[in-house]
Amino acid sequence: MKEDSIWAVYEQRLRRVSAYIHDHLDEELDLDRLSAIACLSPHHWHRIYRAVHGETLAATVKRLRLHRAAGDLVSTSLSVEEIARRTGYPNLQSFNRIFKSVFGMPPARYRRQGSHTVFQSTNGKGLGEMYDVTMKTIAPRDLVGVSHTGSYMGIGRAFETLGGTLQARQLFRPDMKMIGVYLDDPDLVPKDKLRSFACVTGGEGVPVEAPLVNRHLDGGDYAVLRHKGPYADMHKAYQWLYGEWLPTSGRALRDTVMFEEYIDNPRDTAPTELLTDIYLPLK
Repeated sequence: MKEDSIWAVYEQRLRRVSAYIHDHLDEELDLDRLSAIACLSPHHWHRIYRAVHGETLAATVKRLRLHRAAGDLVSTSLSVEEIARRTGYPNLQSFNRIFKSVFGMPPARYRRQGSHTVFQSTNGKGLGEMYDVTMKTIAPRDLVGVSHTGSYMGIGRAFETLGGTLQARQLFRPDMKMIGVYLDDPDLVPKDKLRSFACVTGGEGVPVEAPLVNRHLDGGDYAVLRHKGPYADMHKAYQWLYGEWLPTSGRALRDTVMFEEYIDNPRDTAPTELLTDIYLPLK
């Protein structure tokens, strides 16, 4: 079998396993089970997965579960005990220890004092010093991406598919930057109807076959807020940008999409250190 044919088979299996992980985070996800879904021996499958995704299967499962747990702490009223069970930890003590090792504080404290609380000020005083908004004029950008429908917290599934597809087709380049394009307001559109795209820059000349699609970002003026912290906190930053910064900026919105540029790779960067630039289009 030719090398490109072999990787075409691996690509399908990567997508199948990635989808299964995202759909079954509440369940036991051991290596043997995931290898069976991939139809490969655990020894070979683990090596292929790590080569393509840059982390072990166990690291992927842990990262996704804690990412969802952080989102639950920020945006739901679920108890910490319920979130621990939902995250697959056998007891609250284990969950507290693992969560603190990744997010720098135990989950109950994170709910009260995580970086999302910075944006809960009623008047926004002092936030300009902590979260500077800069003005940038950018050129148009051609992107290649994968579509996602559902909670924005779940767009990681599309990024997993995008990265695996680009790697398997030998289309990935180190200079590609990760971009998230979000079409709907989560305060107005039901969670299961939200539309977004997981993308990378450098889409010019990239062959686009399913699941890949082309996207385009308009050039022009943007207000850019650099957010530091877990992706679960981003919604609060958006609320502050629209509700506090925009009314006092003297600028008007331009009718084109907002987007996020991810400065770091969540596979090798602690959630508390992740940097994200939020681009708000302006006239």
